[in-house]
Amino acid sequence: MPDWPKEIRAAIASLNLDPAREAEVVDELSQHLRDRYDEMVMSGVSSDLTSQTLLQELNDGTLLSGLKATVRRARAPLATGADAGEPRFAGLWNDLRHGARLLRMNPGFAVVAILSLALGIGANTTIFQLLDAVRLRTLPVQAPQQLARIKIVNSPKCCSGDFYSNNADLTGALWNHIREQQEGFSEVAAWSPFRYNLGQGGEARYADALLVSGNFFNVLGIQPLFGRLISPSDDYKGCGAQGVVLSDPFWQREYGGRPNVIGSKLTLDGHPFQIIGVAPPSFYGVEVGRHFDVALALCSEMVFSAKGDLMDNPMTFWLAAIGRLKPGWTIERASAQLDAIAPGIFAASVPPEYDAIAKKDFLSFHLGALPASTGVSSLREDYGDPLWILLALSGLVLLIACANLANLMLARATVRQREMALRLTLGASRARLIRQLLAESLLLAAAGTVAGALLAQVLSRVLVAFLSTKQTQIYVVLTPDWRVLGFAAGLAILTCILFGLVPAIQASRTEPGIALKAGSRGVTAGRERFLLRRALVVSQVALSLVLLMGAFLFVRTFRNLVTLNAGFQQDHMLVANIDFTMLKLTSDSQIAFKRDLLERMRAIPGVSSAAEVLIVPMSHMGWNGNIDIPDGPQRKLVTFNRVSPGYFQTMQTPMLAGRDFTALDTPNSPRVAIVNDAFVRKILGGANPIGKVFHGTRDATNSYQIIGLVKDSKYWEMREEPEPIVFVSFTQKNGPQQQSTLMIRSDEPLLPLTASIKQVVSEVNPAIVLNFTVFKTLIREGLLREQLMAMLSGFFGALAAILAMVGLYGVISYMVVQRRSEIGVRMALGASRRDILIMILREAAVLLGIGLAVGTVLALAAGNAAASLLYGLKPRDPITLACAILGMTVVAFIASVLPARRAAAVHPMVALREE
Repeated sequence: MPDWPKEIRAAIASLNLDPAREAEVVDELSQHLRDRYDEMVMSGVSSDLTSQTLLQELNDGTLLSGLKATVRRARAPLATGADAGEPRFAGLWNDLRHGARLLRMNPGFAVVAILSLALGIGANTTIFQLLDAVRLRTLPVQAPQQLARIKIVNSPKCCSGDFYSNNADLTGALWNHIREQQEGFSEVAAWSPFRYNLGQGGEARYADALLVSGNFFNVLGIQPLFGRLISPSDDYKGCGAQGVVLSDPFWQREYGGRPNVIGSKLTLDGHPFQIIGVAPPSFYGVEVGRHFDVALALCSEMVFSAKGDLMDNPMTFWLAAIGRLKPGWTIERASAQLDAIAPGIFAASVPPEYDAIAKKDFLSFHLGALPASTGVSSLREDYGDPLWILLALSGLVLLIACANLANLMLARATVRQREMALRLTLGASRARLIRQLLAESLLLAAAGTVAGALLAQVLSRVLVAFLSTKQTQIYVVLTPDWRVLGFAAGLAILTCILFGLVPAIQASRTEPGIALKAGSRGVTAGRERFLLRRALVVSQVALSLVLLMGAFLFVRTFRNLVTLNAGFQQDHMLVANIDFTMLKLTSDSQIAFKRDLLERMRAIPGVSSAAEVLIVPMSHMGWNGNIDIPDGPQRKLVTFNRVSPGYFQTMQTPMLAGRDFTALDTPNSPRVAIVNDAFVRKILGGANPIGKVFHGTRDATNSYQIIGLVKDSKYWEMREEPEPIVFVSFTQKNGPQQQSTLMIRSDEPLLPLTASIKQVVSEVNPAIVLNFTVFKTLIREGLLREQLMAMLSGFFGALAAILAMVGLYGVISYMVVQRRSEIGVRMALGASRRDILIMILREAAVLLGIGLAVGTVLALAAGNAAASLLYGLKPRDPITLACAILGMTVVAFIASVLPARRAAAVHPMVALREE
């Protein structure tokens, strides 16, 4: 051990203190350094490293900074301006260095603190980064703030017809009239997403295509990486298979980034297109969450369509429109101009198939402009609210972590009271001590933020991959921008203040005289400090209860949806999409071809049943329309589906009355239909449906007779209430589609079954294109939002419970240490170990009870925020609340029983001898 008095005199020689003051400083500082030396050696630090560390602290001025500042102030009482303020900030670098050394000497504390912050900050930054990518980030185009989306607005009944995508806002006729009559935009452009097969038969391999008007890239201000982009000269009626533009990822993936790709051919659904250019790497399209592989002119759609030119179909909504505002125009002004011309546009575009009622509704629609600087996105609609809720939940986790760290910092401040007292004695101000302790907190916050930001980069990509499916690949830009970096920096500052400021202020209130007279183990914490630690634990329990309540609500919601009876059996079902466009069959021969194909599928070994369906249940696609019932309800909106005989047997949907479709239901026989139970309840008022007749409002002569009644089943999604469904038969009408979707039930493993199907189809014709989906997987993919909420809220709830357990364990353990003498006295006076155990558990129960009471109020108040995301539960569900309270009670018992058992094991004589 160094000769501390000698080292101290050498360190303070330049201060020229009077002998009495010097002797006082040397005596007090020598005692402090000896105590520090003993503590560090006992904690496992080598004597050489201990001596080196303490000598460095002494010689670099860390321990003497307060004393030196006092001497400087005494010798220069008239200093003003920058010189007067210099002592407050000049030692900041030394404070940081000293804080780093302390953390290095306490690696366990540092690791726990940084890990807690990394988890909390990482979770918050992950969710915020997704929010930024989905809701806040602007499109990577020229002047995105000048862009506006043009669509039908303020029209809740919009619209009746065929819809090709989530953003299918306009028909071809509406689009043509808008671009001719609008005045607020320098240019307007249209686009529509499609998927085309890259293969030539066999299993399909799809490319995501973007059909765009000729001026689409001009409106957005996009320049090609090389080659050229679609231009107005490429987009003319009857253009056929012309040029195609590749996205940069598709070019890299399919062509290895070769520049000589220009001029080569790309086959889409069997049609050759010439590659004319490659889009820049930053441009992914205008729909956030999706990216395109290839871009074609709108007029090329005619090449692929089996329904004729979609641009000429007044009932097909398939286009979205975007425009760039003229100088001096605002979105509000452009929207008002569109609304003014809307009546004339709708009057010129009304479908001739509409009757008087439908025509009146159509003419009541309004046009408007909406901001489009951040693009359009169905992902934003589906995940906007859940992400905000998840950000709030992760914020609660961070608050709990900060409360935990504040408790740890208070405990460390108690241990370091002699050090603080000595600094005060040597002349350091309380502000100087607060700055020193905040420097340590800042180091922890900075390290936790860096670790959390790195963790967020991994977690955000994991979540995007989780949300992506085989059918829908999610694409969002996750490169951190100024918002994400600012958010992380703000969290660093906030957490530093939350867990560092109050403990620092408490530590600076140390009374030097009392602390220096105490034993080497430190002074007993004051009542105020212990009350603060209790308050922190109560807040942890309360916030953890809120998180557990949310976790149970979302987990139970997901379970309710997964176990819900959807009206059909999900297991052992394969969906096979069969595209025979290349065969170019006539409409008359399609029914016979598909009947033969279906029989071949049913003959495959292991296939128990198979049927054709137009709309696969739960695929988020649909077909609806109005019907009229003679001498009954008029103009009712119902959902339709077209199926083959044997569909209900394949789906295992019970037939309640009447019969199924058969081969005798031909195009020349009277039209027949099967309805579900909801149709009977909501439209027929519970009357027997068999024999009832209805007809479509588009064609009053096209009547259907109801021949069967089936049990209700889900159509769009699992959350929906049963709605009226009308099933019609493929045996009576096939439609223009050159494809067939088969539902195949089999107990065989998936791989052998798909191989058998491929073989059978290849025997029919090798040019037929196949695509497979597992039906249960399709349904589960429709519940990804609920699964995400259940998974993340469950993780946050478990993490909060663990943090609350650690916090409660620390406070109860600290209380046991502080009351060790009292416990010894109680046991000496006759208290049993059981009495001591109950006393400690009672203390924990009080903290738990207060926390649960506060947490219950908070949980019930916050419940409404999640109401729209729940299913089969109320936000204030008593069973869920009881489960959360029980969970926190178990956590509290586990956290407190160990310290309580330790207290009960105290030997009274040992405790009194220590005192």
